[in-house]
Amino acid sequence: MREVVIKAAGLFKEYSGFPAVKGIDFEVVKGECFGFLGPNGAGKTTTMNMVQGYSPLSGGSLTVFGMDIGRDPRKIKARIGVVPQENNLDPDLSVIENLRVYARYFDIPRDEALRRAATLLDFVALAEKKDEHVMKLSGGMKRRLMVARALINDPELIVLDEPTTGLDPQARHVLWQKLKGLKKEGRTMVLTTHYMEDATQLCDRLVIMDNGKILDEGSPDELIKRHVRGYVVELTPGEGGPDMVNKCLEGLDYEYEVSGDTMYIFTDDTEPVLSNASCFMADGFVHRKSTLEDVFLRLTGRGLRE
Repeated sequence: MREVVIKAAGLFKEYSGFPAVKGIDFEVVKGECFGFLGPNGAGKTTTMNMVQGYSPLSGGSLTVFGMDIGRDPRKIKARIGVVPQENNLDPDLSVIENLRVYARYFDIPRDEALRRAATLLDFVALAEKKDEHVMKLSGGMKRRLMVARALINDPELIVLDEPTTGLDPQARHVLWQKLKGLKKEGRTMVLTTHYMEDATQLCDRLVIMDNGKILDEGSPDELIKRHVRGYVVELTPGEGGPDMVNKCLEGLDYEYEVSGDTMYIFTDDTEPVLSNASCFMADGFVHRKSTLEDVFLRLTGRGLRE
């Protein structure tokens, strides 16, 4: 039976009259990794702050484990593990002390806390660093320690806010593997990110947010099929610009978008498009499978945000 862990209806949040989250609806089901994908300022972190009980709602309703977040925040927090956007480890403590001290917030006895800490440090591949001070850890190690800390209370729900921000590719891949391991254990996870690879690698379902609203929802594959077809051809049109391209491709099944000097052609069959390339192309082209990034840019725009 489908068990709903988080249910939001008309969720609304404003700060000093500014609406940061504008009446969104979503559900998170037990055992899935549910993602919030969007540019900076989209409302992702604000939404997670409400799920954690850190920030009160301005409107709508929000239940976690069937409990109202406004009425039972302490009960809900006891069953959640959180990896915040910024590292907030205690710099004066060692790796294992960070876990042991954090366990006190959940009334976990010292011996049990140390046992759990040792197990978790093995899980995140930091056992050899247990006596190191946090300030000596690399960025990737700190993020893995944040994940271990979030698991110290054996949570049923794990909230990850931009978990791979600032990590190099190797560290990001290691963290992905650890989070995939949690998925295999049946943990429910909620992930916010603006990295397409995070969402593609980890999320069973996700919403794309912008300006406090949900633009669409589905699995990564569903969103790709819905918005950008199976393939993308990127090219610089020759003389005549996009109008000449459309004239050369008249009668074919495709969609397109123009950004600066580049034209993006979305299609499920690239052969007819490429066979007409000599008619309209000035320079070379890129032919590739569509990705979640194409969906993201098509829904939220390609312009820079300040």
